Amino acid sequence: MNFSRTKRRTAGAIATLGLTAGAIVVGQPPASARTLPEPSPATVARSELGDLTVAAPHPMTGYSREKFPHWTQLGRHCDTRETVLKRDGDNVVQDADCRAVSGTWHSAYDGRTLTSAKAVDVDHLVPLADAWRSGADAWTVARRTAFANDLVHPQLIAVSAASNRSKGDQSPDQWKPPVHAYWCTYSRAWIDVKHTYHLTVTEPERTALTQMLDNCT
Repeated sequence: MNFSRTKRRTAGAIATLGLTAGAIVVGQPPASARTLPEPSPATVARSELGDLTVAAPHPMTGYSREKFPHWTQLGRHCDTRETVLKRDGDNVVQDADCRAVSGTWHSAYDGRTLTSAKAVDVDHLVPLADAWRSGADAWTVARRTAFANDLVHPQLIAVSAASNRSKGDQSPDQWKPPVHAYWCTYSRAWIDVKHTYHLTVTEPERTALTQMLDNCT
């Protein structure tokens, strides 16, 4: 594995300590308030992609979004969703209950600029259903909770509701961000998350990710 020391500590804590929802200080956002967690560089992402097991998708038997508890409460009435809205927006104002009441968000998927939190979704970059199909069906609830609320890795991002609904639970061979220039970041982030959580990929998925990495310069 080509984990950095930070990734080893984070992944190891999630996997071996069985974090409870209250302990998921995946809850500590990155130091820079509006800086997304940086995925591995393209050269590292290619190596990580090579590490991933290629396998057929698991059946959806037993799946529901409730199997991935979210959004975790992080204190001061804030949950993971509101934390991401604050992190990813500009000039975000929150009310006493931590809800974003104003701000500006740039949706990296489709290039839209949004001025209402109601038009913003917090996307699980690797969708919960895709994770289920690629190994999360065998996880503990604590690990699924960590995955669904992960602020350390590039798993959560504020994007337009329209682009998030268009994406659904599709993998990169089925859906890519309309903004072509974002493909490099998107593929690196997807690989980074799957590598961190030891999830599998399908052959078409791996091919699509390889092609998307070719957009990195």
